[in-house]
Amino acid sequence: MTGRPVTVRGGTAPAGLLLVAAAAAWVWVVTRWGGTRAMPGTMGLGLPAFLAVWTLMMAAMMLPGTAPVAALYARTITVHRTPRMIAFTVAYLLVWAAAGLPAYALAAGLGRAGGLPAAMGTAVAAAVFVVGGVYQLTPLKDRCLAKCRSPVGQMLRYASYPGRSRDLRAGTHHGAFCLGCCWSLMVLLTAFGVMNLWAMVVLTAVITAEKLAPAGHLVARAVGIASIALAVAVFWFPGLAGGGTATM
Repeated sequence: MTGRPVTVRGGTAPAGLLLVAAAAAWVWVVTRWGGTRAMPGTMGLGLPAFLAVWTLMMAAMMLPGTAPVAALYARTITVHRTPRMIAFTVAYLLVWAAAGLPAYALAAGLGRAGGLPAAMGTAVAAAVFVVGGVYQLTPLKDRCLAKCRSPVGQMLRYASYPGRSRDLRAGTHHGAFCLGCCWSLMVLLTAFGVMNLWAMVVLTAVITAEKLAPAGHLVARAVGIASIALAVAVFWFPGLAGGGTATM
């Protein structure tokens, strides 16, 4: 089941707030890093700074595709909607902030791979493209994507959560499905360069299309096939991997 993308006619204010937050994150990314072609490895940052930058990047890339789900969730809230939606969004982003830990390790490893002989560095880049591409074609990817595209059933689950932790639990739960859906695309981001602005733009478009376009599941498969093709092409064109894994 791939599900149909959620559409929300009411509750547009929460969706608008998420889009504003995403736009603010994009402004920061462009003004801070927009002149950089590609940043290999961990961008020269220590772990705390990397996690802060990573979380802002995830806000820029993930919130546009999540806004309709947030708007749907907001319709289940009758009181204190704004602070509760903030809690939902913060919990969602904390899941992606936690994903920054393996991302930091992977980026550091890819940065060190740049010092390997050219053939070995290219092989590492190809392996990254294969891992990301193959996952895009798996049933687990389909299942997680279906939850993001058609989350009505999840709303019933969230409504059953008791107590004040409901919004945090709902945001964490939805964030976990989004992570399951999109981690392979973030692996590709590390291959192109963590702060490669054009890679961020393209992958944001892919994420949004996967979640919201009528043929989003086909977009996911097309990206998987393209990634596997890149794994082959990088042996002839090492510059395709801009994250420091191949000789430029």
